[in-house]
Amino acid sequence: MSQPKNAQTMKPATAAKKLGVYLDATPAQFQEGTISRAELSELQTNPPEWLTELRANGPHPRPVVAAKLGVSIAGLARGGVTEALTTEQIDALLADRPEWLQQERATQAAVRQEKVRIKEKDAARRNQPRRRT
Repeated sequence: MSQPKNAQTMKPATAAKKLGVYLDATPAQFQEGTISRAELSELQTNPPEWLTELRANGPHPRPVVAAKLGVSIAGLARGGVTEALTTEQIDALLADRPEWLQQERATQAAVRQEKVRIKEKDAARRNQPRRRT
């Protein structure tokens, strides 16, 4: 992918991360060049077939896999998932519900509840009138 001389560019890994795709599954032309901000914007607004296919079927990078499974990236590692997964593999895990996945989803739910509790507590504290001493 070519770009004008002074255009801001990024490495393919950065562009893949911004697009939410697994770099190793992208076409060689994407992996070998640099991507300008304009090219990234074009890919986001008018995704080519390969990008649409990757987003739909994978393989997906770990952050996407974690989000689809409802767990953290660390939870994936604890569950032994270290590689990119396809949508089919993710669906199979969701259907089978292995014990590690159930446990990690419960942990993630508890973390979310705690964040909400803290946010509400902080909001209540900010809304209390200040006492003068």
